[in-house]
Amino acid sequence: MTQVDEVAALVRELVAGGDLVGMYLYGSATVGELRPYSDLDVFVVVRRGLADGQRRGLTDGLRGISGAPGRPVELTAVVLGEVVPWRYPPRQEYQYGEWLRDAYERGEVPAPRTDPDLAPLISMVVADGRALAGPPPGEVLPRVPPADLARAVTAGVPELLAGLADDTRNVLLTLARVWVTLATGAIVPKDAAAEWALARMPEEHRGALAHAREVYLGEAEESWGRVGPGHVADCAAYLAGQARGLAAG
Repeated sequence: MTQVDEVAALVRELVAGGDLVGMYLYGSATVGELRPYSDLDVFVVVRRGLADGQRRGLTDGLRGISGAPGRPVELTAVVLGEVVPWRYPPRQEYQYGEWLRDAYERGEVPAPRTDPDLAPLISMVVADGRALAGPPPGEVLPRVPPADLARAVTAGVPELLAGLADDTRNVLLTLARVWVTLATGAIVPKDAAAEWALARMPEEHRGALAHAREVYLGEAEESWGRVGPGHVADCAAYLAGQARGLAAG
């Protein structure tokens, strides 16, 4: 079984047939190609909220599937009635991500929460998701209004900047993608977002983003020392400034 097969089997095992509305692979796996640092992104739509046992079962199961020697898995679940009809901010039912593995190891289990980031996730699933179960995503999920998509990606900028030191590559690439989305309305792969941004930013800010793109594509080893912390911070500030300027305008 592939990792995707394992994730799909786990979801089917824990979510009774009638409660599973749809399950979709999206992100790099369905747009372009998986890069060396790409996650496997899975989006699940359920008819009713998950019980505590289902949450724990998903978390324990995904801990065994996600990560080395395979890819990290990011799995997000929503209750259909929480996103259809669409309203902002949307509510997330469950999310597993490797960035929280330490918390899972301590016994914590993801709980429902309001999550603006569902706006871009749902937009990506509707645009390019591949059904692992259920109807095509466009028949299940709403189309997110452009204004709500813009609000959501802008809302995430402060949290991205706060994580710059610990997750430099991902933060820079995501800031570039925020800029692209606000400028064009499109959500593009991270390497394509970086390429777009590099063509539009001053030379003095390009080095850090260019390195992030090269690492993401597997063309370079990650080495922020040679870029310099000042250049990284200035690049991030420039990208965030472009995003904020578009949001304010």
